[in-house]
Formats: sequence, C-alpha cells, structure tokens
Amino acid sequence: MNNQLRMRLVRLYQELRKLFNFRYLQRNKTFKFLISLIVGVLITTIGITTDWATGRTSTLSYQTSWIGNSIGSGNLRIQNNIEAMYVTPDGTVYTNSHWDEAGTEAGIYKDGKIINALGDTHGWGRGGGKAVTANNKYIYIAMTQGSIGNTKEDYPAEGTSWHSVRRYDLSGKPAPFPGGRGWDKSMLIVSNKSEVTGLAIVGSELYVSDSAANRIRVFDTETMKEIRGFSVANPGAIAVDKQKNLWIIQNKNGGNPGKILHYSLSGKQLPQQIADIIEPTAIAINPQGKLLVAENGSLQQILIYDIKDQPVKVGNFGNKNGVYAGVSGEVRDLKLYGLTGVGTDASGNIYINSNGFNKSGTDLRKFTPSGKLLWRSLGLIFVDNADADPKTDGVDLFTKQEQYQMDFSKPAGKQWTYKAYTLNPFKYPQDPRLHTSPDATFVRRIQGKPFLFLTDMYSSFLQIYRFNPGTDGKIAIPAGMFVGTNGADKPFLDGNWPPYQPQKGEWIWRDSNGNGKFENNEYDTSKDYPHLGGWWVDSKGDVWKALRTQDGMGIRHYPLQGIDAKGNPIYSYSSMEKQTTPEIFNDLRRIEYFPQTDTMYLSGFTVDHPAFGDDTGVVGSEIARFDNWSKGNRTPRWRVVIPHDTIGKREVSTAAMSVAGDYVFAVTVKTAEVYVYNATTGVEVKKLKPGPEVGSESGWIDIPYGIRAFRRSNGEYLVFVEENWKGKVIMYRLAG
Repeated sequence: MNNQLRMRLVRLYQELRKLFNFRYLQRNKTFKFLISLIVGVLITTIGITTDWATGRTSTLSYQTSWIGNSIGSGNLRIQNNIEAMYVTPDGTVYTNSHWDEAGTEAGIYKDGKIINALGDTHGWGRGGGKAVTANNKYIYIAMTQGSIGNTKEDYPAEGTSWHSVRRYDLSGKPAPFPGGRGWDKSMLIVSNKSEVTGLAIVGSELYVSDSAANRIRVFDTETMKEIRGFSVANPGAIAVDKQKNLWIIQNKNGGNPGKILHYSLSGKQLPQQIADIIEPTAIAINPQGKLLVAENGSLQQILIYDIKDQPVKVGNFGNKNGVYAGVSGEVRDLKLYGLTGVGTDASGNIYINSNGFNKSGTDLRKFTPSGKLLWRSLGLIFVDNADADPKTDGVDLFTKQEQYQMDFSKPAGKQWTYKAYTLNPFKYPQDPRLHTSPDATFVRRIQGKPFLFLTDMYSSFLQIYRFNPGTDGKIAIPAGMFVGTNGADKPFLDGNWPPYQPQKGEWIWRDSNGNGKFENNEYDTSKDYPHLGGWWVDSKGDVWKALRTQDGMGIRHYPLQGIDAKGNPIYSYSSMEKQTTPEIFNDLRRIEYFPQTDTMYLSGFTVDHPAFGDDTGVVGSEIARFDNWSKGNRTPRWRVVIPHDTIGKREVSTAAMSVAGDYVFAVTVKTAEVYVYNATTGVEVKKLKPGPEVGSESGWIDIPYGIRAFRRSNGEYLVFVEENWKGKVIMYRLAG
C-alpha cells in the first residue's frame, strides 16, 4: 500500500475513534453499525490492533522517578563534581567545583543536605574552582571570570580571564569590597595565567595559592588588600595547624610526586615535610592536631600524620586501595575513590568527598571518628544515560561508570542503590573513559555474557567493555573500540592517546591480549564516509552504523564474528556489509535493528520533510519501520513525522529515539517530552512529561542517545531520559 495512503487511513481511524466517543451518537444503531463496518475495514487494511478496537481500555499510566542524585528536584540538589571543600567546627560543609549545569558551583551542606548555594557563580563567563574557605563572617571561593565581549560592566578584556577569589557573606550573597572587581565589586583578581589552587584563613589574614607565580599571597580578610607574600613552588591546598603554621601541598611537577611542605605565617620554610605520598589532593587538621591527607594514589585513603615534630604516619582512614579493595569496584561505606576533599568538625567527625576519575560525580560522606557512616550525598550523573541489564529484568542498571540496583517496590527516587563503580584507572590507565567523554550506554548480553557499549555526544566512537568477576570484580574492562573517519585525513583522536593510533581513516581496536592496553598489532583499519548518523548494537551483538552520506549506501553492518579467548567480541572491516539507505531518507540519523523479527527502525530527514540548516545532534523529521529488512525490503510499513524544525530557528526538534516491545519512544530537545508511538502502526499513543516527583521539570536533551527504553517481563516499560541540568537520569515507569 502507498505509505501516504496508509498514513491518511490512520488519521481517519483516529478521527473516527474520537467521534465514536460522543454518547448521543453511540445511541444511534445505524451510526454504530456504519462505524463498526468502517473501523473493521480500516483495521483489516492497515493492520491496526488497539485496545479500543478490541474492546479494552488502556490508560498507559506512568510514574516519574529518577536515579543518580540524592535529591530529585529543586534548585538545591547535589552538585556536579565537588573539587574542594572546607568544614567548619559545627559541621557546615562549604564546597566548590568548576562547573555545575544548574549553577550550583559552590554549595553549603549540613546534616546530609544541601541547605544553600552561593549565588552568581554561573553564566556570564563565570565558573567555580578548586579552593574554598570561610570564617565567621565570609565565604571565599576560587573562581574564574571570562570575557563576554563589549559591556559597560567590569569584565576581562576579550580573550583573557581573571582567576580570582570571590567573597560572599554567610547567606551566600556576594560581598563586595572597596577596590573589588567584577560587575558587583566582589572579586579579587589573583592571576591572568592559572587558577587559584588553595585558600586558608588565619585570624584576619587570607592565604592564597597562586600557582602560576609559584607564590603564596596574603590578603586582609576585610579590606582584601595584599599584605605580603612568599615563594612556594607549585602551591596547592593549605591547612592551618594548632600552632598557626601552614601545611601546603606542593602539587605534582611533571612526573614528580607531590609533597606537603611546612611554613610559618611569615613565609619561612620549616624543616618538616611529608614526601612519602603519591598524589595528595586535600588536607585538613583534626581536633587532636593531626594532619589528614587525602591520598589519591593507589592507596585511595585518608592518611593520618602526627605533626608535633617530624611528621609520622600514625594511621589511615578507609580501606586500603579504596573501592578496588576486596571485590574491585563494589561500593562500600569505607571504600573511597577519586579523593578531592577532606575535613573534620569539632567532634572529630570526618567528611570526605570522592569524585571518581575524569569527573565521575560527587560522593560526599560523613563518618564518625571510628568509621561509622553517618550520611551520604550523591550526585553521580552528568551528561549520561542509563540502560538495563536484560538478564536481571531491569534490576541492574548501568551508566558509563556506575552500576545501580533497583527495588521497584520503593517510592520514586528511593528505588536505586549505588552498587559499583566500574572504572579502574590504576589497572587500566588507557581505559577510554579516562581520555574521552562518553555519555550513553547500551547494555547487551552476548552469548550470555554482559557487555557495555558506550558512545558520545557526537557519535564519534563506540567503546566496548567486558566483565570478568573472577579477576576484576565489578570493573568494566576495556575490550574494543570503533572510531570514524576523520574528514581532515589525519588521526581521528588528537593528543598522545591512544598509542599506535592509525594515522588516517577509521579503525577498530580489539584488546587481543586482554591487558586493556592499545597496542600496535591490535588495530583493524579502513576509510569511510566521515559523517556519522548513529550507532546501534543489536541483541545478537552485531554493530550497526548509520552514515549521513547521500550515495544510497548509508548503512554499515558489522556482524559479530565471535568472542575471542580473552572475552572480547570480534568485529572486522573484512566482514562488514554495506547496505542501501531507503529512498525516503536523504539524511540518515538513527538506526535500531531487531534480528528476532527482522525489523529495522530508521530515522532521519526525508525528501518530504527536509532539514533546515544542519542541526547535527537531532533524530531528523521522520521515523520509519521496515519489515523483512534482511530480505531486502526497503518499503516502510509505516512512517511518522516527529517534532522537528520547520522554520530554521531550532525551537522544536527531536533528540533521540528508542524502541522497546510494542512502542517507539522519542524525546524532544528543549521540552524533554517523550512521544510514544505504537510500534505496529506508528500511531502516537501517549506523551510523557516530567512529573511532580522531579518538580515537573527537565533540562534539554543534549545527547543523541538521550532516551533508552526497556520492557520488563511483567510488561512494564522503563524509559530512561538524560537530565544533566540537575544531575540525574529521569526514569519513567510506564504500565504495560
């Protein structure tokens, strides 16, 4: 049947359905007979099977939930990637980070909750930093102010930035001072070269680490005028001991490990130092006068030093090797990872922040001195989406670095438990997650074994991970990687990673010796069209790639060639198949194939609904279903027009699609609305919007795989939607 005729019949069917709902017409027997006859013809003609047509009513009810953040809505939720913290004697925790999507670069925490955020840290060229301190009147944070072009306000010159200390009152409002810079006169410019790396207060003096100048600079806390300074190479975080002397982290210089140096307030270097550490990232003094050091090397512990005389390590806090102790990757109360902050209160309680590696997210914990966990605040998600393990029926979920376990009997937002951190930078320093920014996960069982496939915001690669619980616990082991062709005829990835990267074209890497390293003999190379539309991994483990080429051969199929002796899936260019693009598409964007039914779903811009401009991240203007794909059929069973830009202003567009069970799900960019289509007919049957559980709000969908759907064995659908604005993944539970 002509597809346009099919679509007209579907629309007629929908209108008749509406008409049948008028009660006065339902009482007319002749009308009822005619409607029944027409509907029967339509059902027979276009294959519609609906609950209404068969006499059943389906409400497709749903509930909104979320994973990855302790707080699901509101302005005060756990921020992204705490990079510095300061704890007051009463247990107030002040934090700082370079960036938080919702503008909470600097937060105030108490009793396991974020109670306030410092204002005006975001936008207009502003961002946070990695130092913070406070006294009984003010909060001081490291921050960066960038230029914003021509303005009458006080901003840096074009192409430059201020690396500053900004002062706030204790309510979180900027506190200006005479001679202050910026639009509200609350910024102290420290450097134009590099950021402030440490802050501490002694009495009325503020000590500032100016790493670019290799100097500690001292300012009056009230007037913010510079008093004096002294030289320290590569100064970082600062702590003040009971004798009112300074302990200063000397940051790594090249391959040299860090040290902790001892100085008087006047700048005299004292003989004591700590050099038996690898990567100190934060320091604090406890009520007994001992120095706590966050050791971010392989120990992943808080080291405790007696510093009355020459420093002596007298203890440690947390499990040795952190999250990699015992069952590697398994999350436990005393297993730390990626340490960025440590502090204590007057009672000796210990506060620790773990950020993971390559900005995995906030994990802020408070312990008693004996090691009992008192509370924990999690903000684990940023530009990320989840997928379900099909073997566990959606109980186990994975994001790019984390594993969660679900209890669906609990209330919204309480269903998830953080179970594992799947990245190990010490055993696998070449893990692509340490060198790139993946943001979407496919979980697949191939020959019964679990695998993760990750891709990024630009669909530029597909990373593959395997699991071996006997050797690596919960860690996802690098197993393979696809990259595209660089249109500039040069190596696809810039920099010195990965080693031995082919100098031209595209490549497939497979970890043939199982050590997780990229080695010279592990690449398969080719050269192809550089502009990708999308990736897909089907249930058999075959990889599919959609190219935006208009030569009529825009689909690449990489059949799985087996699993090698090390557990890696095998793919090759020699076995790759080029397949034809259906003629309706002139710009192919997404692809999802289901081998059990030989059904292909494609999206893109079409001849009938072309693109305005080149919005590279969107799905396109139509989704179409093709049956009997492997037999060569390229005539769609149905095609549906989805929200897309029709005026060139990009106000309306669809970011991502996902097919599961009886439905096709598609989510819009700016409104984050999920359109639900019947997979048999293409008819829209529901629209999902963020519910009150998440404040009825969501940020924009920024990634091409910002939606992932999964049907559980009880018929329920789990629909995961990226929500990086407030640091979580939204999860819709849709009745089957």
